Amino acid sequence: MLSDKDLKIIEQIKQNSRASVRDIASATGLRPSTVHSRIKKLTKDKTIEKFTVKLNNEAVEEDFIVFVLLRSEKDIDNKIFKNAAVKEVFGITGEYDLLLKLKFSNINEFNNFIISFRKDNKLTKTLTMISTTVIKEEI
Repeated sequence: MLSDKDLKIIEQIKQNSRASVRDIASATGLRPSTVHSRIKKLTKDKTIEKFTVKLNNEAVEEDFIVFVLLRSEKDIDNKIFKNAAVKEVFGITGEYDLLLKLKFSNINEFNNFIISFRKDNKLTKTLTMISTTVIKEEI
């Protein structure tokens, strides 16, 4: 269970992972030494898995966003999950087995990916949804 102090620190890091310990301490009303030790603890125990950056999709040419629901006869080869276009993968319940979030620079790049993906895997069913706008996206 996370303490109130930990939650305050995490909230500040979520807003800006580059914030200094002093800035986080100031925003949370905690001492810098407390912030520093708690960040170390949260990192060590894997509560904080990594510090990262939120990119502008258009600036990095990943503004063609696609969600694919899929059902397969066999396990999907793990190498597909290492593809740079595959941003998130969730095991789900119901009619489909997996939900993939993919990002591409354009429709042609997506088309090439999906054709290859369907050839390499025994998929029984897919449902593809193309995002028309991003309303909220977190890391």
